[in-house]
Amino acid sequence: MKRKYNISASRLKVCWKYLAHQLALHPSPVISVTVVLTLLLFIPQTWVAWQAYQDFNSIIKNELRLQKLSDTITHLDEVLTMSARMNAATGNPMWEQRYRSFEPKLDAAIKESIKLAPQAYTGEDAKKTDIANQRLVEMEYKSFEIVKTSQKAAAQALLSSKEYELQKQQYADGVASRNHFISIQLDNKIAGYRQHLFWATFSSFFSLAMLIPAWIFVLSLLREYLRIKQITQIAIEHANQELEIRVGQRTEELTVKNIQIQRTLQELQQTQMQLIQTEKMSSLGQMLAGIAHEIKNPVNFVSGNIVYAQEYLYDLLKLVQLYQDNYPNPPQEIKAKIKAIDLNFLVKDFTKLLESMKVGTNRIEEIIYSLRNFSRTDETAVQQVDIHEGIDSTLMILSHRLKAHDVQPEIAIVKEYGILPAIECYPSQLNQVFMNILANAIDALEEQNNKRKSAQIQAQSYIHISTQVLNPDKILICIRDNGAGIPENIIPRLFDPFFTTKTVGHGTGIGLSISHQIIVEKHGGKLSCQSTVGEGTEFMIELKTSLSSNLKLSNK
Repeated sequence: MKRKYNISASRLKVCWKYLAHQLALHPSPVISVTVVLTLLLFIPQTWVAWQAYQDFNSIIKNELRLQKLSDTITHLDEVLTMSARMNAATGNPMWEQRYRSFEPKLDAAIKESIKLAPQAYTGEDAKKTDIANQRLVEMEYKSFEIVKTSQKAAAQALLSSKEYELQKQQYADGVASRNHFISIQLDNKIAGYRQHLFWATFSSFFSLAMLIPAWIFVLSLLREYLRIKQITQIAIEHANQELEIRVGQRTEELTVKNIQIQRTLQELQQTQMQLIQTEKMSSLGQMLAGIAHEIKNPVNFVSGNIVYAQEYLYDLLKLVQLYQDNYPNPPQEIKAKIKAIDLNFLVKDFTKLLESMKVGTNRIEEIIYSLRNFSRTDETAVQQVDIHEGIDSTLMILSHRLKAHDVQPEIAIVKEYGILPAIECYPSQLNQVFMNILANAIDALEEQNNKRKSAQIQAQSYIHISTQVLNPDKILICIRDNGAGIPENIIPRLFDPFFTTKTVGHGTGIGLSISHQIIVEKHGGKLSCQSTVGEGTEFMIELKTSLSSNLKLSNK
């Protein structure tokens, strides 16, 4: 039997350890139950303690105050009785004054006592006491009136009469009964307080008896939980170290892939912006070509008719001259008309007018030619062109920005064109490069003038354009302005995609990037920049005269 008991105890111990271990792994349910049990035991204990406190507070504030008020009322009654009898014995009005000064105090004490213990002032005994009190007051007031008529003996007889003593005894008995009632009420309160205090003490000991073992068990579970957590933490740290190594390796791989993705995205963005820019230039070219075509016909009509108008004018003038030679004295009406129209001035001015119209039509024809030259839309075809025509066409497009307006002075264009051969290129793409560089130069000059006052703008703003042959295979185009210049640390980034020094809304950062791509990748040339802050900026474009080698590479 002993062996069986040992085996059962051993199993029970193993089961207890297993249960404790499982609870230690998840101690929160046990802790929650213990906390709930603590609250369930603590709330009744708190309620009992609160009731004991309320009883004690009631005894302190109300019952003891009632006892004190009862003593005060008894004392004041005796003072009033003594004052009335001394007034009857001496006839001194001071005692009446003393009586009347203490009377309000007695009334106030009685009212406060009624407020604190209204049940003590109800019932037949209380009514008899009040009637006796009223009768005593009437007899005492009557004694005061008798004394005032110098009948002290009558007053003394009234206050020592059997009726007065009887009323006095009834009032005293009533007050004593009332005080006894208040004392009983005080004893009951004290008994209730002691009862609540007993139950509060009992509940405290009971709660401690229930909670101490529960919290000891909880603490043992927490100790086991912390031990298991420490072991788990060590395992987690080892796992974290291995994970960090793997994450580091993976991060390096992702960083490399991210860089590749960023480069690809940047190339896509650059290609997208280039396509947008190319589409804009193509749309601009088509629009300019359409405008030039629409204007050309009426201009040709005007230009062709001006020649005949001049011939007809000269014939009419010759005829008028013959009339004047053969009829030197015309009629008075004709003389008046000649004078009215100022014939000599009309002949001279009309001749000049036709000449100016001819100059204007020639200028319009030049503009049409420039528009058509700038609006070459066949970008896939390599053509032999005159670079000067492309530059002049671009300047014509930007001519409205070169003129003086508002506070901006005129921007002068200084040309130093060398003798260049026709070169193979994509004309519209080169015009786009010229447009970007010249527009940037105008922007730089306008920005510089905006920062100055009118009195500070001394030297004229200008853009200097020069061309020359470097060797039989290369030409050089230089575009220089006298703007504020570009800081040295910014120059290496000028041709980066989306880099711009202009304010938001005034630059996209793709103009120079696309220009660099057109010159370097499309034409196999070179685009560079040099600048001095405070003096200006110069862009240099090197182009090959032939693109045969580039075309072969592109075809491959």
